[in-house]
Amino acid sequence: MKEVYFIGIGGIGMSAIARYYNSKGYKVSGYDRTPSALTSALEAEGIAVHYDERPDLVPSDQDGTLVVYTPAIPEDMAELAYVRRKGYRLVKRSRILGEISEGMRCLAVAGTHGKTTTSTLLSHIFKDSGLGCNAFLGGISKNYGTNLLLAPNNIIVAEADEFDRSFLQLHPQIAVITAMDADHLDIYNDLSHVHEAFRKFASQVSGTIVAKLGLPIGEEYGPEKISAKVLRYSLDDPAADYYAFKLECDPFGCWSFSLHTPMGDLDGFKCGVPGIVNVENSVAASAAALCFGMNADDIRAAVESFEGVKRRFDIHYNNAGTVYIDDYAHHPEELSKAIDSIRGMFPSKRLTAIFQPHLYTRTRDFARQFASVLGKADKVILLDIYPAREEPIPGVSSRIILDAIDNDDKVLLHKEELVDYLADTLFAAPGGQGGRPGAGAGQTIVSFGAGDIDRLVEPIEKMLREKLG
Repeated sequence: MKEVYFIGIGGIGMSAIARYYNSKGYKVSGYDRTPSALTSALEAEGIAVHYDERPDLVPSDQDGTLVVYTPAIPEDMAELAYVRRKGYRLVKRSRILGEISEGMRCLAVAGTHGKTTTSTLLSHIFKDSGLGCNAFLGGISKNYGTNLLLAPNNIIVAEADEFDRSFLQLHPQIAVITAMDADHLDIYNDLSHVHEAFRKFASQVSGTIVAKLGLPIGEEYGPEKISAKVLRYSLDDPAADYYAFKLECDPFGCWSFSLHTPMGDLDGFKCGVPGIVNVENSVAASAAALCFGMNADDIRAAVESFEGVKRRFDIHYNNAGTVYIDDYAHHPEELSKAIDSIRGMFPSKRLTAIFQPHLYTRTRDFARQFASVLGKADKVILLDIYPAREEPIPGVSSRIILDAIDNDDKVLLHKEELVDYLADTLFAAPGGQGGRPGAGAGQTIVSFGAGDIDRLVEPIEKMLREKLG
């Protein structure tokens, strides 16, 4: 094999594998539907990317080319049909990650939410300690500016994605399971099948599973034989094997805590990123690192120096009483945790939540749950659904969420209208001071979503700086 071609190269998981093969000296190229910050970064690293369906740009040497694709690509996509017809070796992204991890000491982090931050922190613990690891992440680490870490050892940290049952390609030594909520119901149909897939994943773990307290993991919950030792973690529940206590929050929203472990209590932990949700992520990552045999001092230092993940509770502006946060949350449970964390950090501020629903099926399946969670904000701005891989479903739009929100201060906008709307309305809200309505002690703005809402972050931040300095 000389070349690796990616169909859907701009995806967060695909781009990490593309970077991996590029680092190994293979000629790497690929297709994605739209340019993005990720595809620009790949091109800057010497990887050729194009944005039209061009079968003629697929490498001609079919025997010497591996083609990797994401299941998010439609089956009738021209390049996918071409490589199938021509007989290229065609492999899903998840299978390639499984092949890369074979024979390595694998630590995998799975869960319907929380897995990206937890896996990125876990990889940072290895990197910061000097031991290092090979890490394939579902987000861009702010410490390193990438979703791929490399090291000259056989340790791999992998984000284990449940979409399309991708995580069943992994056979880790240690696994963290953060959540098992109903999601991807276009794949799983119902919650019982989600649980079944996670238990199957757990049955493939050879050493230790660190599962959130209360998750139905274990032989008592199903027919899957789980040979790994199952340990539980929690934010602060003493029923768990690992949990935080002596919790204290500083004025910037960052928490200090002590960590209870089966081996004894460890004092002096401090999260480098704000939000109570990151204490729970730190407990999970620290537990996995301790199970691997990492030094407690190294873990403690890495938790404090961790800078987080882009688009995970990402504070872009904090001035003149206005805070702007961007977050990837796109499931009701993720939204709920993020909103609760924001309320805890800024209890006196008016909260404006901007949400771009992701997928028609997810909107259909969780419209009432989204409405209930978003109703906790003071003002709700909904954008149109980001369809990703899906075709529209009759009767399903962002309006079904909007109509169910028990809050009169709500509006549905096209994304092109958002920045001007914010500029015209937010600064007329009560609570201003210094002659600038809506500034002062007044407000927190947060944008949520897994679609292309990230392209509005820079314009929103720019508008705030022009308005407030």
